[in-house]
Amino acid sequence: MSLTRRAFAELLGTFWLVLGGCGAAVLTAKVPGLGVGFLGVALAFGLTVLTGAYALGSISGAHFNPAVTVGLSVARRFPSREVLPYVLAQVLGGIVAAFVLYLIASGAPAFDARASGFAANGFGEHSPGNYGVAAALLCEVVMTFMFVMVILGVTDGRTPSLKPFAPIAIGMTLTLIHLISIPVTNTSVNPARSMGPALFAGGWALGQLWLFWLAPLLGAAIAGVLYPRVYPLVGEPERRPEVEAEPAAFPREPGRPAPAQ
Repeated sequence: MSLTRRAFAELLGTFWLVLGGCGAAVLTAKVPGLGVGFLGVALAFGLTVLTGAYALGSISGAHFNPAVTVGLSVARRFPSREVLPYVLAQVLGGIVAAFVLYLIASGAPAFDARASGFAANGFGEHSPGNYGVAAALLCEVVMTFMFVMVILGVTDGRTPSLKPFAPIAIGMTLTLIHLISIPVTNTSVNPARSMGPALFAGGWALGQLWLFWLAPLLGAAIAGVLYPRVYPLVGEPERRPEVEAEPAAFPREPGRPAPAQ
């Protein structure tokens, strides 16, 4: 499968994640008497990853998140030369989704993306629970760390029986992460998810965006370093060897050659 096709699958999957998750937050979370609240938003993010992974995982690996791509690369489960194309595709998908969501939301009278916050991530006075920068940073690092650890575990080639259920485990993990951390930061664990809404919320959201790049990437990198040491190959306790690059979290179609190294 060409890198262009895989990158497009990442764009499409990230588009779906941001449109579904942030759409639930912007359009339905606060509808009087019918709003889905925190639980509904958490489920929306989890369900977008679950459905997107089943639909697109066999093409691109269903990262849909720059932090996941970086974590897999650090763990030597994804070729480093393809990190940048994947990240660019994911960020573009998040921006396009935010634009579509903005167009939909603008159909309501008096909608104001800046005044509403537009599901942007934040800390301090822009945190749903008024959590400070240190708490927000720690929360995003830890949540992303655990997210990537779960992804590495359920897509490990030594546990093939888990792969058909990987999207379920990953989607449920993302749901749990949102249930924990929405009050702290509105939950990012994904720089592409943060980037799109911030561009439309502007002002403070752009000013605080640095944290929602730094913390997820740091948490993912830590997971990428630690996972091979927690679960090393037999006889190789130090680190997993460089493996033949397989960007997908799911098996390739029969007869499809592995990407060239």
